[in-house]
Amino acid sequence: MLLKLAWRNIWRNKRRTAITVASVFFAVFFAVFMRSMQLGIYGKMIDSVVRFYAGHIQVHGKGYWDDQTMDNAFSLDDPGLAKIKENKHVEVAATRLEGFALSSFGETTKGVLLLGVEPEVEDELMGLSSKIIKGSLFDDDDKSVVVGEKLAEFYNLSIGDTLVFISQGYHGVSAAAKYPVSGTVKFTAMILNEKAVLFPLKEAQYFFGAENMATSVAVIIDRPSRLKRVKKDIQASIDTSKYEVLDWEEAMPELVQAIEADSAGGVIMLMILYMVVSFGIFGTMLMLMQERMYEFGVLLSIGMTRLKLWIVVFLEGVLTTTLGAILGILGIYPVVLYFFNHPYELTGKAAQAIAQEGWDPVLPASLDPSIAITHMLIVVVISLIIMVYPAWVIHKLKPVDARRN
Repeated sequence: MLLKLAWRNIWRNKRRTAITVASVFFAVFFAVFMRSMQLGIYGKMIDSVVRFYAGHIQVHGKGYWDDQTMDNAFSLDDPGLAKIKENKHVEVAATRLEGFALSSFGETTKGVLLLGVEPEVEDELMGLSSKIIKGSLFDDDDKSVVVGEKLAEFYNLSIGDTLVFISQGYHGVSAAAKYPVSGTVKFTAMILNEKAVLFPLKEAQYFFGAENMATSVAVIIDRPSRLKRVKKDIQASIDTSKYEVLDWEEAMPELVQAIEADSAGGVIMLMILYMVVSFGIFGTMLMLMQERMYEFGVLLSIGMTRLKLWIVVFLEGVLTTTLGAILGILGIYPVVLYFFNHPYELTGKAAQAIAQEGWDPVLPASLDPSIAITHMLIVVVISLIIMVYPAWVIHKLKPVDARRN
């Protein structure tokens, strides 16, 4: 009966109810949109970085992260390493052999990053073949290289041209060879476009004198939320006295700090938004209480208890804010869905600046349902807190004075 009475009461003054519902609607609408875009951008940043190079989890030899030299490479004969790919939550495990070399073409030289990879695995990991702009990707048994776009421009390379490399291999072995260029790739990260040279893992092991060895294994998991659990599983399956397991948060603390700093700004904006909404709801509640003083006095005079009266007013507030919050979620969902499927693409200097950091210059939205649920609950909680005021007024209300006013 009280719920039915509350529902009828909120439609007695349709204008006041519409104002309250609209304020809650726009609060939820803009809060969910802002947070969805913010978390969507963070997710894209993280996904671009981990899928492009680092992986959600990276396994390497003890000491390699602090001293990234070929001498800290590890053997792939260890059976514990095979268990990484057997983990049901691991989508891709990319084995890599990484080193530095001096490259030469004609009379021009430049320092480069030599990266031995498994082409099929890297193609699955970061869509390598789709980033090839000239030529083609090599096969496992090829003896050719793929170079970054800017490096190819620096040397003015054409497909089939030969690059000469000189480096130091495993345990000081002299490494020198020449390889034809089979393709040019456009990486997202500008630094790799200028420095990276990819060639087959088998050939990299031969070049560096590191037979059946690698410097790292980059692991991609099915859900980022399982990061800590999968990391523990990997640590349990390998000898941690010989290997080090880092997740992307440990490997890239600067990215974590950048996200946390930017997220704090977003939280402040949300707090300001909800302060405005809180005062709007409270103002509506003040108006409601003043308009209905006579009604409350009559209800108390004919025997209605103060508790039941407050419950009715409480239910009115909850129904109004819940209605506004649900309409806000229904209204924002198509917008968020559109930006999820059609991310906003940056252009000009903004796009160049983001590409320089290593991720795609697009701004997608997140479809995480917890965002909408969280902000709907925040509005409802704000409403519950504001209900303290009518409870206090009803407790202090004198029926005779209320009817007189």
